[in-house]
Amino acid sequence: MADPETYMHRCLELAAFGAGHVAPNPMVGSVLVYEDRIIGEGYHEIHGKAHAEVNCIHSVAEADRHLIERSTIYVSLEPCAHHGKTPPCADLIIENRIPRAVVGCRDPFPLVNGKGIEKLEAAGIEVTLGVLEKECRQINRRFFTFHTHHRPYIILKWAQSANGFIARAASDRLTPAGPMTAERTAISNDYTNRLVHKWRSEEASILVGPRTALIDNPALTTRLWTGLDPIRLVIDKKLELPPDLRLLDGKAKTIVFNTIRHNPGANPGYYQIAEDSSLIHQLLIALHELKIQSVMVEGGARLLQSFIDEDAWDEARIIINNDLDLPAGLPAPRLTHAHLQSHESLLSDTIRYYHHD
Repeated sequence: MADPETYMHRCLELAAFGAGHVAPNPMVGSVLVYEDRIIGEGYHEIHGKAHAEVNCIHSVAEADRHLIERSTIYVSLEPCAHHGKTPPCADLIIENRIPRAVVGCRDPFPLVNGKGIEKLEAAGIEVTLGVLEKECRQINRRFFTFHTHHRPYIILKWAQSANGFIARAASDRLTPAGPMTAERTAISNDYTNRLVHKWRSEEASILVGPRTALIDNPALTTRLWTGLDPIRLVIDKKLELPPDLRLLDGKAKTIVFNTIRHNPGANPGYYQIAEDSSLIHQLLIALHELKIQSVMVEGGARLLQSFIDEDAWDEARIIINNDLDLPAGLPAPRLTHAHLQSHESLLSDTIRYYHHD
C-alpha cells in the first residue's frame, strides 16, 4: 500500500489550482483511492460552487462507482459539516458509504472546526487526521491566519535598486499627500511585473499609501495576468487625493481609509478611521470586519515601514534590480524579524522571499 502522504501530496497539488478563485473559502483538494488506484479526484474550483469532495466523488467513472463504498477518501482540509452555499461534504461522504477518510488538518472555521470529523466518526467512518498537517495548513495560511488570529494575512512587497533605493529623489514641493520627496521610478523588469500581477490575483486586497497613489497613479489590477482583481485599498485621511486617479475609476472595488466619511459598501467605498489611534491596528481591525483575508502592501516606504515597526506582517517579497544604481533617492524599508526562505532570479531582478521569524 502506498504511503498516505503520497495521496495527500496529490490533494495539495489539486488544491493549488484553486488559488485566486475560491477566497474567502480555503483551497482544498481530494482524491478517492481503491487499492492503491486513484478512481476520483477533485478540488474546490470556484467560490460558491462545489467543494473538493463533491468534485472528487462525481469524477468517478461509471465503471468504478461500485468501488466507492470500498475506497478511502483523502482530503487536505476537514470536510464541512454545515449548510453554507453548498450542502455539507461530510454528509456526502456518509451517503456514499465511504468507509475511511484521511484528513490533512482540521478546519478553523467555527461552523466546522472538528464537527465534520465528529459527524464522520459518528457514522462509523474511520478517520485519520494530521497527514501532512503542516503543508495543509501552509497552503491555506491566509484562511488560518484570518480565523485564528482575527486579522488578514499580510504580505509586504517592494522593488529596490541594487544600492537600496525604491525611488529617485525629487523636489520637496507640497502635494495633497505632503512633501513629495521622490518621483515615480520603474525598477523591476517586464517579467517581474507580470509575476507581481500574478501575486495580486492570489490576494484578496492590495494596499497603498497616499504618496504612492499620487506619485505612481497605479491601477493595482491584474491586467498582466488572468484572474480576479484584488480589492484596492488606499489611505487618504483627509480625502485630498484627486478624483481622477486610476485607483478611483470604479473599474475594481476600492476602499478609501479616511477620518471623514464612512460608506464601505459604495465603489469607491469609504471606511472611517480615528486620527488619534494606531493606523496599522485600525487597518487590521477594519479588514477583519470587512472579511478581507489577505492584503499585499505595495507602498510607499513609510507605510511599509509602519507595518514592519509594528511587527504586523507575515511575508515579505523584495525585488532587487541588480543592474540599477540610483545616485540618491528614497531608501527602501528596513526589514526586521525576518527569515530568508528562498530567492529566484528573473533576468536583471532577484526576488527574495522572507517569512516573519
